[in-house]
Amino acid sequence: MARATRSASGSLQLTFDDLAVPQTLEELEAVVKNCRKCPLAAGRTNVVFGEGNPHALLMFIGEGPGAEEDRQGRPFVGPAGQLLDRILAACGIKREEVYIANIVKCRPPGNRVPTKEEAEACLPYLRRQIELIRPKIIVLLGATALQYLVGSGARITKIRGQWLGPLYGAQIMPTYHPAALLRDASKKRPAWEDFKKVRDAYFGLKRQGL
Repeated sequence: MARATRSASGSLQLTFDDLAVPQTLEELEAVVKNCRKCPLAAGRTNVVFGEGNPHALLMFIGEGPGAEEDRQGRPFVGPAGQLLDRILAACGIKREEVYIANIVKCRPPGNRVPTKEEAEACLPYLRRQIELIRPKIIVLLGATALQYLVGSGARITKIRGQWLGPLYGAQIMPTYHPAALLRDASKKRPAWEDFKKVRDAYFGLKRQGL
């Protein structure tokens, strides 16, 4: 079983008990599917591990699965995911080129924000995903992803659109979650500006042969 511990600096560290640290995404997914570390496990239909190119240069991290994601066991397949697909297409990026995951891998009831307990139970899995995929760019979709991967003091409205890092070996771009764009159309234009920065950086890496 995986667990998170805090170093002397207060940062979360990945540790695994009772088994070797998973060396592939397939091994990690098998561990996650047997996870019972927080109350979300009791109500899930499916674990939503994440999907995409296992060697992706570009990774997207959201908050958690919704109803459709829980039903299908896939991330970002509901209305917010459909909007993300359209944004990627407008950027000239195919969904299968990237990797998509969430802070938590089981659906919080009523699509509420994950609790600290739930998020911290899942973070070791996500951190190991990042280590195995080794993306060069990570897009944090929304406040929850920003909070748990950058810091609790960061506010999405203040920091979105700014390159952060390197963190986890990647440049970090925070932006609004697609669900926020569906609720508030005024956020669409600034989010599009953020995605254009991601697009340009991504294709710049591809031109370098990375």
